[in-house]
Amino acid sequence: MSSPTANWEKVGDRFYRKVKLYDAVFDQDLELENYRLAGAPYSGAIGWSEDERLLVITEDGTVRGYYDLQGDFTQFSLGFGAEEHKVKACRFWPSGFVAILSNNHLVAVTYHGDQRPKLLATPPGDEVHSWAVIPPEYTLSRSVEVLIAIGQTIYVVDSSEAEDRVLPNGPFKHISVSPNGLYVTLYTEDGMVWVITSDFQNKIGEYESKAKTPPKDVQWCGNDAVMLAWEDEVHLIGPKGASLKYYFDGWVHLLPDIDGVRLITNDVCEFLQKVPDCTEDVFRLGSTSSASVLLDAVDQLEKKSPKADDNIRLIRSSLPDAVGTCVQAAGHEFDVHWQKQLLKAASFGKSILDLYSSDDFVDMCEMIRILNAVRDYKIGLPISYDQYQRLTSEKLIQRLINRHEYLLAIRLSEHLRLPANKIYVHWASQKARNSNDDEDTICSTVVGKLDGKPGISFEVIARAAYDEGRSHLATQLLNHETRAGKQVPLLLSMKEDEIALDKALESGDIDLVFFVLLQLKKKLPLASFFRLLTNRPVATALVEASARDQDQELLKDLYYQDDRRLDGANILFSEALNQTVPQTKADKLKLAAKLLGDSKDPTSTLYSRSYNEAQALIRVQASLDKDLDGRYSGLSLNETILRLVRTGNGKRAAKLQSDFKVPEKTWWWLRLRGLVANRDFGEIVEVSKQRRSPIGWEPFFNEVLGAANPKLAATFVPKCTGLSAQERSEMFIKCGMIAKAGEELVKVKNVNGLEELRGKARAGEAAEIDRMMAQFRSRK
Repeated sequence: MSSPTANWEKVGDRFYRKVKLYDAVFDQDLELENYRLAGAPYSGAIGWSEDERLLVITEDGTVRGYYDLQGDFTQFSLGFGAEEHKVKACRFWPSGFVAILSNNHLVAVTYHGDQRPKLLATPPGDEVHSWAVIPPEYTLSRSVEVLIAIGQTIYVVDSSEAEDRVLPNGPFKHISVSPNGLYVTLYTEDGMVWVITSDFQNKIGEYESKAKTPPKDVQWCGNDAVMLAWEDEVHLIGPKGASLKYYFDGWVHLLPDIDGVRLITNDVCEFLQKVPDCTEDVFRLGSTSSASVLLDAVDQLEKKSPKADDNIRLIRSSLPDAVGTCVQAAGHEFDVHWQKQLLKAASFGKSILDLYSSDDFVDMCEMIRILNAVRDYKIGLPISYDQYQRLTSEKLIQRLINRHEYLLAIRLSEHLRLPANKIYVHWASQKARNSNDDEDTICSTVVGKLDGKPGISFEVIARAAYDEGRSHLATQLLNHETRAGKQVPLLLSMKEDEIALDKALESGDIDLVFFVLLQLKKKLPLASFFRLLTNRPVATALVEASARDQDQELLKDLYYQDDRRLDGANILFSEALNQTVPQTKADKLKLAAKLLGDSKDPTSTLYSRSYNEAQALIRVQASLDKDLDGRYSGLSLNETILRLVRTGNGKRAAKLQSDFKVPEKTWWWLRLRGLVANRDFGEIVEVSKQRRSPIGWEPFFNEVLGAANPKLAATFVPKCTGLSAQERSEMFIKCGMIAKAGEELVKVKNVNGLEELRGKARAGEAAEIDRMMAQFRSRK
């Protein structure tokens, strides 16, 4: 087994290592110099975003985002004149990009899912030598900043301004920003490399490449070193100008990551990074650290040497730190042999300790198993420990799903105790899209595999099938979706309207039913919509309730479709009541009456007659308004008659009573009140000459007395033959006629009443009461 430091090289006071990841990467016949390579962060597939979304920007500003490694994409346009001026180049960061147009305008997309590009401030229009971006998370303004080399200086461009940093020694042929956004590398025309802070306040170092031609690429290796790449040569520049050179047999491409750079040629893919501190602590030649001693103790233990015990006694006081360092170093190691050796050392060390939490050790063992599994050449994800920590387990599993590595993704999910439902759904969706089996077989296979699995969304699988043109399969799969809220929208988009409505009704979710009904009403002809409501009383009731408040025309159409004539007529009647123009009101009533005209139902007949009478009344009121210059429109029949009587139009009132067959009692009451209100006492006298009154004469007494005419009111007392003498006496008293009241009491020989009346009488009236009482006694 080779030494773990065999691939280490010292740059200044730090070590860097070049780890071989894969060989035979490309065909030997492939000329890499003719291709542009881009790498997703965290050792992802060819792409650029951290979620492996490959963005392709065409010259005319069309942006395509390929999001699943299978060719599916979303598309939008940059705008801002991109189609006219053309896109010259783009610079990316993990969640966005900036495009530069031929007129030097800069267009930013700060999130690759956001289809709303923004135009940044405009820099000078001179030739651009190089440019780079600082991601929003590393700027004070929290918006993307562009460093652009124009002329002899560099401009910093954001959304509001393009600021000249007034740098000497330009033009700058390359600009590169460190992964943490704190430092910037500048490559000058004369081959000098400057490293400065990103705020342009401090110069960190410089390096003279002595190259006659500028490098084809300049990238950061982590946050501590810079790499210059020519066709087959790479310079690694460390702090204080220290450097190291690598030579390759063919064209080399640099793919930077957060903790290093991937070097890709036709033959090999390697990872160059600074040796982690914990790894250097363990393996550095001549190291006397406790972790290095612990590793040596394990080696001695395997050789059954007593030196193992000596080593442990030597580091006993720092043994916990040694165990922790070995655990961390194992995570950073790519070689499986040295992973095992380091974990053996950690296990041996913690077994000696009395108190030690094994959580970190167990977690690291799990992590190393995951890293080794995805680093396998069949998977092709050479992710480092730091990259995995930044990426997270969930996103790593998503990368496996994108590659259709479902079995490994499921095992990792089980290993990490994470839900696997998304994996199963993705597998089933691909099965529904691409399987050559018949649709019934596909459905049976999918349902059989997913039966009993928690969190499965059959709606997502069904949508994938439908998008592929397999409507029957989609419908079958939706039958296994337990959430109606997921079933219904897809069924609607599949034009399975009846099934969608039935599913919504079965769910008992009124909001969902309303949603379905609204969608169906928008897209279906009205007749088809009403046919769907047939034999679905709940849906019909909901449409009726909603339409009553919001859509009267729909409600009328619904009643007409269901042959509910009375309900339809009532709507027309309500509309008539709300009309202000008499003719319009009459027309509405005419329609309501016509709607009920052929009905044999007694209730409908009664309503129809009422509507016809209402029409007639409206016509009469219009005539009265015209002839009498009054306000009769809008009054009820009784109010109309009352107003006619009050205005002295008794004959017209009588005709109305006759035409509309107003009951006699009602007519007498209206006429009485109208005459009293008009103080037409002469007409009241004429009326009183009739032998009988349908309402009796007592109302005449009360109304006339209320009009302050006791004399006339008293004439009606004798007509009230149905009342007792005592009651008639009281009526005379109300009129102030004490003597007349006494006469009524005499008739019934009510001496006590006379005595009470005596107390109420005035002087002249008192004598009359005394005479009545004396007459009454003499008769005795």
